[in-house]
Amino acid sequence: MKRNWKKATICVQGGYDPKAGEPRVLPIYQSTTYKYDDPGRLADIFDLKEEGHMYSRISNPTVAAFEEKINQLEGGVGGLATSSGQAAITIAILNICTKGQHILATSTLYGGTHTLLSTTLKKYGIEVTFVEPNLDIEEILSYAKPNTRAVYTETIGNPALNVLDFEKYSTIAKILDVPLIVDNTFPTPYLCQPFKYGANIVVHSATKYIDGHANNVGGVIVDGGNFNWDNGKYPELTEPDESYHGIRYYEQFKEKAYITKARSQLLRDIGCTLSPFNAFMLNLGTETLHLRMERHSENALKLAEYLKGHEKVSWVNYPKLKEHPDYELSKKYLPLGGSGVLTFGIKGGKDVAEKFMRNLELVSLVVHLGDVRTSVLHPASTTHRQLNTEELKKSGISEDMIRVSVGIENIEDIIQDFERAFSLV
Repeated sequence: MKRNWKKATICVQGGYDPKAGEPRVLPIYQSTTYKYDDPGRLADIFDLKEEGHMYSRISNPTVAAFEEKINQLEGGVGGLATSSGQAAITIAILNICTKGQHILATSTLYGGTHTLLSTTLKKYGIEVTFVEPNLDIEEILSYAKPNTRAVYTETIGNPALNVLDFEKYSTIAKILDVPLIVDNTFPTPYLCQPFKYGANIVVHSATKYIDGHANNVGGVIVDGGNFNWDNGKYPELTEPDESYHGIRYYEQFKEKAYITKARSQLLRDIGCTLSPFNAFMLNLGTETLHLRMERHSENALKLAEYLKGHEKVSWVNYPKLKEHPDYELSKKYLPLGGSGVLTFGIKGGKDVAEKFMRNLELVSLVVHLGDVRTSVLHPASTTHRQLNTEELKKSGISEDMIRVSVGIENIEDIIQDFERAFSLV
């Protein structure tokens, strides 16, 4: 049942609608398989003629409830959970792209995504061209090719923190007649809903803010149901799939063609399935997403203002600072907050940055973000270590950069810890 709930209510109650006598809280269906009385009905489920769970590699009631909650938050037509954010990105691309085809992507991507696109997909014959996100439409279009199958980008770049100009990139995708795939991990659907601004497919690393507690790895794909796959470019969605008795996804499922194929073909074959337990925990995390994102954003802005005035800081980058180059875009697309990640440059470069991080006590050095606990990282030597000097520059990463994932602790304690660490460098 579709309800006109606000996002905060969907966070708490979306996705799971128990009937009388059923558990009020989403249970963990820890089962690989499901009992049926009628062989014909099970056959229809295998033929995608009827909905139902047949095997937990493909779907599971606990996972399905989590998928639907994120789908409702994003305003899509269907969701698919995966074992990680990287798995979500991989399936999202392979669902419509194969050997001999091309993707247009912004250069300011998370390091793991950049490596997936530039190295791993290349081995499978998929070419990717990276473009600087602030180029004008005509110049970006000049990098497109006849075999371009998608435009890939992030709502907030990691860790450049550039804010996506949705109007520009949705226009580019429309001109090319290809889908716009957007990684919405940093803002989450609470702070931004990309489908409202022209995106067609949204992906998440649910490991980050959706989980929120550094406990679970997971990913999600959400289908906006707003792209015409019957445009002659996507035969895998319009022509018969012999692995499913000749089914034509677009003909049978219309607006849900993309997400149906992703589940019934790729998740079935690749098997990067989210476990019921992780889905249960991710759903639990999402119940407080709205509260956490407000606090993450509030704390991050206060910490950014503090750093901006510090004598040992050379620069600060946060989308909600008025001097940020994308401040106007953040007001337009991120009205509820700029999320919890900021970056800054410490005077003295890498060596001083390392000393500063060693001196922190409350704040931890971890390879993660989106946790309730504040953490720091040096991107050039960790998450983006595989990039060369030129690629680091295009990704907006410098040797003096420290990335801060600002938690939900009391902001005075966070600032006090930073002040102490600064005093020792």
